[in-house]
Amino acid sequence: MSLSLVLACFWFVIANILAMTPSKDFHWRNAYVLIAVGIPIIGFATTQHGPWVGLLLLAGGCSVLRWPVIYCARWLRRGASRHRGPAE
Repeated sequence: MSLSLVLACFWFVIANILAMTPSKDFHWRNAYVLIAVGIPIIGFATTQHGPWVGLLLLAGGCSVLRWPVIYCARWLRRGASRHRGPAE
């Protein structure tokens, strides 16, 4: 097993442990740290094992951090609806 996959598995274990702990800010601070650490791990795994493994890790990370992904999608959708031009 390669170092990148070991780091990814370690990231998933830490993410699940952090999800079980109580938090006053609804785990947002933990999510920011997990995102900041997870992006380089996904890039490292993608360079070592290819894009399919990177996409699988990205999908797994999105399932663990689903609320930041949902809020980002809402924010992008709201921003796209503001910048529509006049109808032709």
